[in-house]
Amino acid sequence: MKRLLLALCLPLILAACGEPGPWASDEAVAKAAYRADEPPTVTLFTMVNNRSNEGAHSALMVNASQRVIFNPAGTFHHPYAPQRADVHYGITDNMVDFFIDYHARETYRVIRHDIQVTPQQAEMILARVQSRGAVPNALCTTSIGTILRDVPGFENAPRSPFPKSTMRYFDEYPGVTIRRYYDDSADDRSDIVDSPEARKDIVVLYGPDSRDANHPANIVGSAGN
Repeated sequence: MKRLLLALCLPLILAACGEPGPWASDEAVAKAAYRADEPPTVTLFTMVNNRSNEGAHSALMVNASQRVIFNPAGTFHHPYAPQRADVHYGITDNMVDFFIDYHARETYRVIRHDIQVTPQQAEMILARVQSRGAVPNALCTTSIGTILRDVPGFENAPRSPFPKSTMRYFDEYPGVTIRRYYDDSADDRSDIVDSPEARKDIVVLYGPDSRDANHPANIVGSAGN
């Protein structure tokens, strides 16, 4: 029971759900639209508790005709990332870094999995997250598995409430790139500033998550580089 409660989206990160959620105007969404200058990609973000090592939350980013973040039942917000239900638009590189910094705290690390996909796969994922609507708290990770399972190449994605189950599925996906982000900032996010300079202390490690991920030999860079 303890593991179940920890695995379901934690109150620290997640907001109460059940309402339609924010709904930015067509004008705001169109103005913010951004496509990264990189191949079509799907990215899984997994927030893991540094004390219990349990998964706490999952989010999905897709770079298709535009790049968005699907953050089901999450509390992340930014004035330059207009939001419709659980989908955030205007996801520039700086906004991606800000999203990671928002979640990487002294008690949480962020595990990032990037997978290159076909343009068709990317557009399918984009369409599915846009049509999903607001997600209740306990379905944050399950909703991602449900979205992915109807996309060719992701039919075996787990529909699990446990963030680490989906993370492990991405661990084994061919061609995946894995990064882990660590930050010793306070949980109250009092340090949050929308500036690359404020994120230079975030440590980035490469490879699958493990208990010994903080070993200095594994440190290869920082989010500010």
